[in-house]
Amino acid sequence: MSFLGTVREIREAFRRGDRRASDICEEALTAIEAQEPSLHAFNTVARDRALERARALDRERSRWADHPLAAVPVALKDNLSVRGMRTTASSRILEQYVPPFTATAVERLEAAGAIIVGKTNCDEFAMGSSTENSAFGPTRNPWALDRIPGGSSGGSAAAVAARMVPLALGSDTGGSIRQPAALCGIVGLKPSYGRVSRYGLLAYASSLDQIGPFARTVEEAAIALGVIAGADLKDSTSSREPVPDYAAALIERPAMCIGVPWKLLDEGIEPEVASAFRGALEVLRGSGVTIVDIELPHAAVAIPTYYLVATAEASANLARYDGVRFGYRSPFGGSTDLAGMYAQTRAQGFGAEVKRRIVLGTYVLSAGYYDAYYLKAQQVRTLIRRDYERAFARVDVVATPTSPTAAFKLGERSSDPLQMYLADVFTVSANLAGLPAVSVPCGFTTDRLPIGLHLTGRPFDETMVLAVAHHYEGQTTWARQAPPAAA
Repeated sequence: MSFLGTVREIREAFRRGDRRASDICEEALTAIEAQEPSLHAFNTVARDRALERARALDRERSRWADHPLAAVPVALKDNLSVRGMRTTASSRILEQYVPPFTATAVERLEAAGAIIVGKTNCDEFAMGSSTENSAFGPTRNPWALDRIPGGSSGGSAAAVAARMVPLALGSDTGGSIRQPAALCGIVGLKPSYGRVSRYGLLAYASSLDQIGPFARTVEEAAIALGVIAGADLKDSTSSREPVPDYAAALIERPAMCIGVPWKLLDEGIEPEVASAFRGALEVLRGSGVTIVDIELPHAAVAIPTYYLVATAEASANLARYDGVRFGYRSPFGGSTDLAGMYAQTRAQGFGAEVKRRIVLGTYVLSAGYYDAYYLKAQQVRTLIRRDYERAFARVDVVATPTSPTAAFKLGERSSDPLQMYLADVFTVSANLAGLPAVSVPCGFTTDRLPIGLHLTGRPFDETMVLAVAHHYEGQTTWARQAPPAAA
């Protein structure tokens, strides 16, 4: 089932009057309806709202025709608030929550002409690497239905890969956009910390979370970033750095220099992933890009550092879900006091992985352990950032595989949290250092499972990261291949 076309094609067809926004929207909704039973990419499909929005665009086509996302259907990860639309974070504790406000990134999408078609499945409160931790069941990979799509933004990645929508937003705390993008064979971009407002994003770890786009091509991701980026008075952590025209800046740069931390790649990587990564470097080298060896000495401890920082912040952020202010409340049942109601609500409303991270985070913040764990992790975080600063004195971007493995089978790692955590080994450093990073398709395994190339850049230099990714994309055909689900 071939879907729609690119963002540029949709926008131009609408501008010329060749296609109505309502027809484009119907086509997206039809694709979702056809594939949703097998993929479960969506928690909520906002059919009526989407069609109402599309008809409004049709009535004022001349007003909207030149907007960058005019008539483009977009899906949102189910931790982005939309006024009047159920927003669950894939958790029972928020199963019936309907926000009274809309996230700034979503407001900017709609101001650019986009049509929001629904909310995508994710790991509960964005905690996971496989989208198996959702309270509403796992999402499946469009390339192989017995495989995970990655996580935590697996629903958004699957929706774009399966051609249900050309664009989707996700959130990335330690790789939750880039890893599922790699495993689903599409482009996933995590902007610099502060580049995109977090207002309206249900917080997991506030110093790490960032909103970013999924797309089929680097150009489409660049267009989306240009729409959602920029300062926001509602988010004091958003940056006032000027927002360039990312799509216009996608030019050939023959002087590109890429650094590769080879010591970090010595072990733990599937042979086919390593082969595809080396092949991608050879393509870049053959096109005039310089490849040099670099060292990131503290990257080896990025995973424990990340999980200390992230769980500590999660334990604080999730304290608000207590059954009093909003969300699910347990019946008092066997409890006779307020504390008992709190305990029952959180025990019944949160899933196993969320409980695990809350307990870990509470432990590392507790008296007697704060200095030994959380403070030490923040100190190592500074060392990781300095490693990248030294590397960027020599190179424009740093390259690694996005994930050490291709998509694994559903349930394969569910009983082994440590192995699940290691899936983010190449992505968490960008979050700890606040750097922009992108995953772009770079090959397939013999089982036709996608593999991703990961590129990390200087703070607020998304232009360079996207330029290198676009340059590589132009040398290959990986991004033009579609999964069986979209055939």
